[in-house]
Amino acid sequence: MGLTQILFIVVVCLLIIERLAELRSAKRNFEFLKQNGGREFGYSHYPVIVAMHIAFFISLTIEFIVRNQPMPTWWPLPVVLLLFGQSIRLWARRTMAKRWTTRVIVIQGERLIQQGLYRLVPHPIYLAVALELFSLPLIFGLYVTCVLFTILNGVILLAVRIPMERMALEWSQGKETDEALVK
Repeated sequence: MGLTQILFIVVVCLLIIERLAELRSAKRNFEFLKQNGGREFGYSHYPVIVAMHIAFFISLTIEFIVRNQPMPTWWPLPVVLLLFGQSIRLWARRTMAKRWTTRVIVIQGERLIQQGLYRLVPHPIYLAVALELFSLPLIFGLYVTCVLFTILNGVILLAVRIPMERMALEWSQGKETDEALVK
């Protein structure tokens, strides 16, 4: 086994462990929000997002095995992007604290968080995920996974997730919403 294979295994395993830890934290925060009157929006699209993230790691692994090439010489650039994305992820999660979860859940009357990165970027976690889905495959020259999941993530975010979050925030501020979207 060569250095590229070892690096791939280490990096992917670390990111999977990070995701599993995030899911655990997200579940804890979700329960906290539910117990404090939170309402979930977009329940039906959540499994699609989970499936996309699982498919990303599967695609990454398959393309890595099939490609079986050394890392591109310019691999440090996507490493910097990946690390930048990870720092955005951690900063955004810390800023949201117990309000951060992988689901769309809001408590009526809660104010929108406008500290930290949220002053500059309305959805910093989504920026972090986009950077990860783009940069991680590029570190290893996995262009198909890079393009496919960058596009898929963009479509899901722009067409489904961000509009759902806007609707949830409007509901939290007392505006009418389609009750079929609330759980």
